[in-house]
Amino acid sequence: MKVVMGPSGCGKTTLLRCLLRLEEPDYGDIYFHGRNIYDKEFTILEFRKKVGCVFQNYALYRHLNVMDNITLALCKVFGMPEQLAREKALHELQKLDMASHSAKYPSQLSGGQQQRVALARTMVTDPELIIFDEPTSALDPLMTREVGMLIKQLHDNGVTILCVTHDIRLARLLSDNVTFLNHGKIRAEGAFTDLALRETDPDIHCFFSEAQR
Repeated sequence: MKVVMGPSGCGKTTLLRCLLRLEEPDYGDIYFHGRNIYDKEFTILEFRKKVGCVFQNYALYRHLNVMDNITLALCKVFGMPEQLAREKALHELQKLDMASHSAKYPSQLSGGQQQRVALARTMVTDPELIIFDEPTSALDPLMTREVGMLIKQLHDNGVTILCVTHDIRLARLLSDNVTFLNHGKIRAEGAFTDLALRETDPDIHCFFSEAQR
């Protein structure tokens, strides 16, 4: 599990877009299972089946209800029968205490509820790698901890996790493998507690001091 932290504008979103093949880097390579994901021979469909992402803005289809948002990829991309897809979707919704909202549309949900639907939609495809973009941005402290524990459980079950967050509570809960970005570059890597106490780097010290207020 890797946690990436840093102030706004440090390059976190650009990094995620490059990892998801939504934006091509100016230089350098990105490898997945030993293959450069930007090679012409690389099959993007197989990549999408193995990599999931929970976006900060949820990226839910507004015209589909919760159940259909979650089952769409299972049916259209994975070719799963609709009934089985709905059973898998319901199982994930139950984990997140969202089963009673399965017939609602995104506009009828709070930000935290939409975040949980986005998480269920990613989990239901059983990806090898899940990228989280600020997964707790709309959640209260209690739900933040619950989502954090769920992410840890996914990792314990063999899923590789990359989490971008500015949430100190979540970062501390998730991992001692933290990368701090600023101005598009890696400024530091290491255990969360080491970075949080690093007073010799003013940018890092300022970030952690402000975030913990």
